[in-house]
Amino acid sequence: MARNIRFREALREAMIEEMERDDRVFLMGEEVGHYQGAYKVSEGMLDKFGDKRVIDTPIAEGGFAGIGIGAAMVGLRPIVEFMTWNFSAVAFDQILNNAAKLRQMSGGQFNCPIVFRGPNASAKQVGSQHSHAMEHFYATIPGLKVIAPAYPADAKGLMKAAIRDDNPVLVMESETLYSVKGDVPDDQDAIALGKANVVRQGKDVTLVAYSRMTHVAMDAAAALEKEGISAEVVDLRSLRPLDEDTIVDSVEKTHRCVVVHEGFPYGGVGAEVADRIQRLAFDSLDAPVLRVATLDVGMPYNAKLEQHCIPQPDRVIAAAKRVLYRGQA
Repeated sequence: MARNIRFREALREAMIEEMERDDRVFLMGEEVGHYQGAYKVSEGMLDKFGDKRVIDTPIAEGGFAGIGIGAAMVGLRPIVEFMTWNFSAVAFDQILNNAAKLRQMSGGQFNCPIVFRGPNASAKQVGSQHSHAMEHFYATIPGLKVIAPAYPADAKGLMKAAIRDDNPVLVMESETLYSVKGDVPDDQDAIALGKANVVRQGKDVTLVAYSRMTHVAMDAAAALEKEGISAEVVDLRSLRPLDEDTIVDSVEKTHRCVVVHEGFPYGGVGAEVADRIQRLAFDSLDAPVLRVATLDVGMPYNAKLEQHCIPQPDRVIAAAKRVLYRGQA
């Protein structure tokens, strides 16, 4: 059986079930307790587990990220929520120089089984300082795992896997997906990190995306179908490790690829995917790989300008037609 629940409910179920399974797991962050989370992801968890396992922290990201890392070093399994990943910049030193490097720097004496999670990328008119897609900053760092689910079932399964992992795992949750509903099996267990999912079969062009952009790619694929173009959509789900086998298998079938991501166009996840394709599937390509990304500016507050900056289906459609030599992007 499956239930149709919201993205935020799937994340909450994952945390609750893992906290019931393992009493070393606890949640901490700004407003996760009494306010029940900035987006109500932790609703009801303080009442269920008490203030020793659902801990409100001051607005001090560097401090509570460091406390979480210290707790992980002595055997606990913390989940640290950032009110937005944009605020994680304050804790960047802790994540980069401590969480990511502890195992290597200690010669394997310490693991760091910690989850950092929270809303990522643009919402609706929250301004430039709250609208960065931060995943590409962290996906470049060895020692970290980075996931970005698009659907509630994946959110639950990947969150459970992240909590059980002995490495620092960063969970990037699109601010616009918390209310999105999807079927989640009653017995949804952990989903292995590093596995992409082909969410739509196609034969003419591959659209690679993740998180919110998977939905944009699916909308573009539906529109392309009306014009006789069959688009396959690959949802990466995990950005590091990256499932290059699924990407390559799809490109070898369609021979064309467009990568859709919400980060900036310079470097980033799209560039990494394009590099892997040209190295591993060059002989299968019938056109250069194209990327569709957020425009190379700070996010505007103005609603129309904001939507203009973020990839929309029409830009994906244009790019798909360009790699098919059926139009100009």
